[in-house]
Amino acid sequence: MEWMVWTVPTAIFFAVIAAMLLGMTAWELVSPTVERRGFLPIATTRGDRLFIGLLSAAYIHLVTVGFTELSIWFALGISLLWLLVLMRWG
Repeated sequence: MEWMVWTVPTAIFFAVIAAMLLGMTAWELVSPTVERRGFLPIATTRGDRLFIGLLSAAYIHLVTVGFTELSIWFALGISLLWLLVLMRWG
């Protein structure tokens, strides 16, 4: 049987995603969300905006790696900034 080999960056990535999901769950239990409209053309909850932000971050990384010579750290910075803007005003 073949086992998946976890590298440290992969483990950190999935740990951060798990921590975000646990944090969002705790936040939802303490303060239930209400749908609202921001600059996105749809009414969204916090969970919706997190999901959209994570998908956007994946595409930002793919575009950066596939079409530019920029560092992956640049993509990470842009993705985090986008996620913060989306969570606050999206």
